[in-house]
Amino acid sequence: MLHINLAERDDLSGEIYRQTRRAIVGGMLLPKDRLPSSRELAQSLNVARSTVVIAYEQLAGEGFIESVQGAGTFVSVSSSQARKPLDPPRRHALEPRPVWATIPLPTAFDHPAEFDFRTGLPDASLFPHRQWRRLIARELHANEVSGEAKYGSPAGHAELRGAIARHIGVSRGISASLDDVVITNGTQQAIDLLSRVLLSPGDRIAMEDPGYEAPRRAFEAAGIQVIGVPVDGDGLVVDALPAGVKAIYVTPSHQYPLTVTMTLARRRALLDWADRNGAAIIEDDYEGEFRFQGRPLDALQTLDTAGRVVYVGSFSKTLLPTLRLGFVVVPENLRLAVQKAKYVSDWTTSTLEQAALSRFIGDGSFARHVRKASKIYRVRHQMISEIIAVDFAEHLELVPSTTGIHLAALARSASIDDIARVTGRAADAGVQVHRLSSFAVGDTRRAGIVLGYGAIATDRIEEGLRQLRNAFRGDPSSLPTATTGEISSPRDHDLFPL
Repeated sequence: MLHINLAERDDLSGEIYRQTRRAIVGGMLLPKDRLPSSRELAQSLNVARSTVVIAYEQLAGEGFIESVQGAGTFVSVSSSQARKPLDPPRRHALEPRPVWATIPLPTAFDHPAEFDFRTGLPDASLFPHRQWRRLIARELHANEVSGEAKYGSPAGHAELRGAIARHIGVSRGISASLDDVVITNGTQQAIDLLSRVLLSPGDRIAMEDPGYEAPRRAFEAAGIQVIGVPVDGDGLVVDALPAGVKAIYVTPSHQYPLTVTMTLARRRALLDWADRNGAAIIEDDYEGEFRFQGRPLDALQTLDTAGRVVYVGSFSKTLLPTLRLGFVVVPENLRLAVQKAKYVSDWTTSTLEQAALSRFIGDGSFARHVRKASKIYRVRHQMISEIIAVDFAEHLELVPSTTGIHLAALARSASIDDIARVTGRAADAGVQVHRLSSFAVGDTRRAGIVLGYGAIATDRIEEGLRQLRNAFRGDPSSLPTATTGEISSPRDHDLFPL
């Protein structure tokens, strides 16, 4: 129903005309939108029908609305010519906290790419859309039959929590019951919940440098000081952890973005450090489901005997990021606090999707989907690795990787600015990649690129990398050696032995 305010107004027909016209000109009412009939609007406003008729006749006379015999009154198509944006508010009395001026909105996926090597994107064509539609339809039908319409538990759908606990127990060696699992809207919400449950404004948290930008922004928005800790070939450098840190955020299965897997010795050292220093560990199992060779290592949560590890997982990479489904496995003494944080955040994640996913996991479909996707990603991983090693040998040094759906490569001699020019030329040719320097947490940045292979079809990889190679060769100076102090200096490479 069209909102018209006639409180304390004298010219009732004039107000109806002016407010309706303003809605049309301001774009709130669009061409072909149906207006309420004069009788309906008169009843809702508690005025005489003739009062509305006078306003409608004036709007029609000026070409803003038109009546269709037997169909009703509509905004006219020609009214779009008179449309203009509404005047902005004149006053700016409210100001956000300063931290929000430092946090950019994401733009990485704003534009499609002919050759899409961006990270964090799975292959949507592998998702079983038809089966998922049947599962959702089944849940909708069940709701229709039961007549239920109520909020779910903040902890999440009990059957899904149990299915996740069983799945990660089998596939990842995680020891958890359904009571330990809280369903979230992806990893980012899990990080937000944990930042409020475990930390206070002013506390310090350590994270890998380079590292995952989105969690870092969540911590900073909560008033938490983020300390970058370097990463080498064995993972997070535990000996570089500073004193006074209340928590550590890590991606040990597939470090984002450098792709290394944290060694068992380094995992044990990290657990020991956390226990000695009274710190919590947030373990983000980033892309841990996809492993192509070697034996999987125990998760930090599995090795933890002191109850210091909180395990975070997501279905964004294994299924679809648009589903916004993730989870967190918490120690017993944190269960209620995390559930309460979820409650005050958004109460519950969509119960329809949760119920559908519980069946998808429970009948084995999820495990089959992961096996199928792993075979395809393994081929892409090997293809890109071989091409980078041969065709980009003079420019890039590939970081060894056996997990996940992206690869990283360090620049051999190019500077950060050189790589920026290369990726710019590549983008002009329809090739989208990430610059490694953009993942820096502290002041130290590394020159290189990060290549995802979830969103690009296997038969498009070779041509996409050929275009990227042309972008590297497009600089007449052949990408000169970086100047002293830039990240591609030998000292920085020594930090990350390959």
